[in-house]
Amino acid sequence: MASIASNWRAVGIGCWLLIAGLVRGESLPERTDLFPPETWHNHGSCILELPDGQLLVCWFHGSGERKSDDVRIEGSRRGRRGGPWQPRFPMADTPGYPDTNPCLFLDGEQRLWLMYPTILANLWESALMKVQVSRDYRRSGAPRWERQEVLHVTPGAEFGEAVSKVLPVLEKEARASGWNPKTQAEVQEYLDAFRLHSTNKLYLRLGWMTRAHPVVVEGGRLLVPLYHDGFSASLFAYSDDSGGTWKTSPPLIGGGNIQPSVVARADGALVTYMRDNGPPPKRLMMAESADRGATWGPVRDSQIPNPGSGADVIRLKDGRWLFVGNDTEDGRHRLGVWISADEGRTWPWRRALEEALPGTDSFGYPSALQTRNGRIHVSYSVRTAAGGMIRHAEFEIGWVVGGQP
Repeated sequence: MASIASNWRAVGIGCWLLIAGLVRGESLPERTDLFPPETWHNHGSCILELPDGQLLVCWFHGSGERKSDDVRIEGSRRGRRGGPWQPRFPMADTPGYPDTNPCLFLDGEQRLWLMYPTILANLWESALMKVQVSRDYRRSGAPRWERQEVLHVTPGAEFGEAVSKVLPVLEKEARASGWNPKTQAEVQEYLDAFRLHSTNKLYLRLGWMTRAHPVVVEGGRLLVPLYHDGFSASLFAYSDDSGGTWKTSPPLIGGGNIQPSVVARADGALVTYMRDNGPPPKRLMMAESADRGATWGPVRDSQIPNPGSGADVIRLKDGRWLFVGNDTEDGRHRLGVWISADEGRTWPWRRALEEALPGTDSFGYPSALQTRNGRIHVSYSVRTAAGGMIRHAEFEIGWVVGGQP
């Protein structure tokens, strides 16, 4: 009886929110699945608006990148006047290897970039970053790629310097944390492995992966957020010559901070928010850069709950910031949208874009953008009893701001 009552309460809350929205005259989110639910693994999407107003979404699809080699990057388009999503098409496929975690962006020359890691040995630590670039992408179906190459991620001496500086601080914090002995032991094991792997040149140069949008920052610098599941840490690759050569920032080490998303403040400083793969408290982690992503300050907890899942933070045209992610400490049953008017210091407006009972449906890995007409678009992974798919949601900022503070 308790579970039946819980289900009816969930239905009742949903109906109340729908009625309340209609009374206030709000435009409720429009949700569309890019394809029907299926048993294949479809995950890690990224959404982009093209110069002509089309929307392009990519994701990875296959039997499972940790066990199979049939995983490839797929895509779909929606016309600039809206309408249905076009049939999916392959964007990248390395025969005999899984391709995963794709991301898209447009550079200052309006070239389309697709970045993704190829997994060499069914382990995240064996990821090899790749790049494809196109000027011919307004066509139906897949873009015509004019350039395809490896993005060599080459951390320098600053990586070891950061390890010797940051790891002792994390060890001291762990001892003073009050965590139970099991968690203490797990944290120390992680730190010992980090120290050991940081001296291995092969381990340092493989394993880096994309997740959130790369960005073009002041001066035309291309800035690519990267993370490493083995180190459970992040860094940024950047190029000042349109992708001809690349450098890397020192690592951002915080005991489990991965999958960075970056947003710019009005003063030009950059802020990155990262998934929390570490011990409690479970919070989206953050750091700041005053030099366009070349170096970063210390990693710290934000106020945003995070259960160990990807999130996205973007700057809106009016200067406000929008966060979308699983705003829980446990589970991906709710996908929240938050808005801040003071560049992340407070987030007074919040709405649930998706919500289910814990342990049932799952929503995650969102990718967000604001189109020229001001509307917000989010693509994300969905897993239900019927299978998995990529979903697209579209809504006005007023729908979020109209919610309860």
